Amino acid sequence: MQYDVIIVGGGPAGLAFARSLDDMGLETLLVERQPHAALADPAYDGREIALTHGSRAILERLGAWQRLPESRISPLQAARVRNGRSAFALDFEPGPNGEALGWLVPNHLIRRALFETIADQPGLRLACGSSLVSARADRRFAEVSLSTGERVRGRLLVAADSRFSPVREALGISAEVNRLGSAMLVCRVSHPKPHGQVATEWFGHGQTMALLPLNGGMSSVVLTLPEREIAVLATMCDTALGVELTRRSANLLGPMEVAGSRHVYPLATTWAKHFGTHRAALIGDAAVGMHPVTAHGFNLGLSGQALLAAEVGEAVRRGRDPGGDPVIRAYEEGHRAAARPLYLGTNFLVTLYTDERPIARAVRHAGLRIGARLPVFRSGVRSMLMAR
Repeated sequence: MQYDVIIVGGGPAGLAFARSLDDMGLETLLVERQPHAALADPAYDGREIALTHGSRAILERLGAWQRLPESRISPLQAARVRNGRSAFALDFEPGPNGEALGWLVPNHLIRRALFETIADQPGLRLACGSSLVSARADRRFAEVSLSTGERVRGRLLVAADSRFSPVREALGISAEVNRLGSAMLVCRVSHPKPHGQVATEWFGHGQTMALLPLNGGMSSVVLTLPEREIAVLATMCDTALGVELTRRSANLLGPMEVAGSRHVYPLATTWAKHFGTHRAALIGDAAVGMHPVTAHGFNLGLSGQALLAAEVGEAVRRGRDPGGDPVIRAYEEGHRAAARPLYLGTNFLVTLYTDERPIARAVRHAGLRIGARLPVFRSGVRSMLMAR
């Protein structure tokens, strides 16, 4: 069978890209190994996504933001960075008119909203419950074989199938993969002290903890430790885990009570050597798998798919090949230029703030104090978060 675009991966990046192609008159196939029911109504996975103003604007254009339950959208008014046992913190305040820095939204609700936008999209076919067997691409066409026995060709193949992308591997695109040996435990907690809609990123000695403010006097705790330590915490009963999280957060929000399921995610970062090849492009985590500490990954995935969709749309408007080399080159150059500084900067930050040597502790504490004394630094970070 022949399509204009074949998308492999029904996560947020793949769903958003499929929706971005609406009204272009393209025949599109979206391949996802999960069954249709799981794609239509994803299970809660514990992750709260910190959306920037730019990401909100993209979701609004796609018609997904309007489908999110208002009660589950938690404004992020300010952010605070703490280091070790020091009481000093680097604060990032709201915008000039009191605007929120961003919004926290459950990942599964974003995925559900995106699926709803493409459920009846003309020209789009869903192949759920299908996994990839093989993929290849050359100057003439891209071709994939599926577990159902189906073989399809397209003018453009888009890999949106995770940071360990089988499509990327099949196409022979190498990637820098860093398995960090650490994992994060994520769970919701209730607590008596108000969080004031302020997110706290705490680089403690031997651990990293994020306290993300949710509506209703609750927070999402994201605790990063070596995998073996996280495995022990994951087996605790709710009462014992609440006590442990209270201790690890130095009672910052008062006694914590676990208020839902806990989820564990091993951490790895990836950087593809190329974001595209003949008739194929990588988006989302298949292109760049970010460390979650700076919350750039999801937002970068949304902006990347929007860039590729814009290049495809421009080619269609001009009557040109939507999967041709000029489209791939323009996307790759633009997305690499945006992603590389964020990827390198985040990795440097993680390395510095997880180094327990005395000199590293001194450098990061000094860095926070210098940042606090530079209004242009704080306003620059705020402007990046609030960019539209």
